[in-house]
Amino acid sequence: MTPGIAERPQMSVEEFEQLARRAPETVTLEFINGKLKVKPVPDGDHDEMIMWLLEQCMHHRPDLRLYPERGLVVEGYRKGRARSDGALAPRRYFAGHGEWADPSGVLMTVEVTSYDSDTDLRDRKEKGTGYAQAGIPVFLLVDRDSDTLVVHSDPSHGTYQQQVPYKYGDTVELPDPVGITLETGELKDYAG
Repeated sequence: MTPGIAERPQMSVEEFEQLARRAPETVTLEFINGKLKVKPVPDGDHDEMIMWLLEQCMHHRPDLRLYPERGLVVEGYRKGRARSDGALAPRRYFAGHGEWADPSGVLMTVEVTSYDSDTDLRDRKEKGTGYAQAGIPVFLLVDRDSDTLVVHSDPSHGTYQQQVPYKYGDTVELPDPVGITLETGELKDYAG
């Protein structure tokens, strides 16, 4: 393999955005680590988990909103485009933003794993790295394969320095600037 080939993106960010605008509503595209990704359609349990978290966030922090399926400009040099399962930001933060928003006001992103072959690379690795590189303070991964929530925080040098796992049913402390305590017992209802 020729050196440098592996790092070359499949297309430019501009080409990706043009393709994403033309994709049918049934397909959600992301551009992560220089590669085109197709995000699977969420199932009912996935949606219930996001709604549970949305309610928790609004209850504890009425000044914030958890925006589902929000497109964010991520990764080093803003070369990636990720559609997070949830983006926690101050109320009205995304007003006036286009499809792919600047993440500087986002306090936390959320991903709930899917039951597809790409979830390990996409949700557990690449997206977290992209969120850390963008400086998003907290990344919450709800991992349905292991019935855990993993709180990633303290982004520095392109990675989250802290990763704290919790089992469904544990009390989860989301660090500042989020500052929310989650009682996660309800997630057991959605365990596979």
